[in-house]
Amino acid sequence: MNSDSRHLESVLHRDIPLTRDMGLKVLDWQSQQLRLQLPLAANFNHKSTMFGGSLYCGAVLAGWGWLHLRLREEGVEGGHIVIQEGRINYPLPVTRDGIAICAAPSAAVWKKFLTMYQRYGRARLTLHTRVVNVDSDEDAVTFTGQYVLHR
Repeated sequence: MNSDSRHLESVLHRDIPLTRDMGLKVLDWQSQQLRLQLPLAANFNHKSTMFGGSLYCGAVLAGWGWLHLRLREEGVEGGHIVIQEGRINYPLPVTRDGIAICAAPSAAVWKKFLTMYQRYGRARLTLHTRVVNVDSDEDAVTFTGQYVLHR
């Protein structure tokens, strides 16, 4: 785990206590991709698969965490990140630990987002997260979230 990963895990566990109870771990932040781990043991439902609410929370947090770390890299401080809208699909059950993965938007989308924030003090960014079963690359969950950064 690198220092950015440790920083984000500390922020999440301190500022969003639910993440501790979920057993959420920041696996890594590499090449502008964030990966979080959601353990099945702390998030199972009556069917012994991962609870849909935990999956939604993990997907939202992957996007939030991605934006937090990317802004930190850019030296942007003092903004508040909120989720404005989210759409989720659950095509497959998560039957083992889940890995929530949020990758970077295009460079053009990122540049426009930063420009809007610098100009108006508020900007929106759509991020895509997917959740896979550990040791699988098949999407069990797909999530699209619209995040707002404001001063």
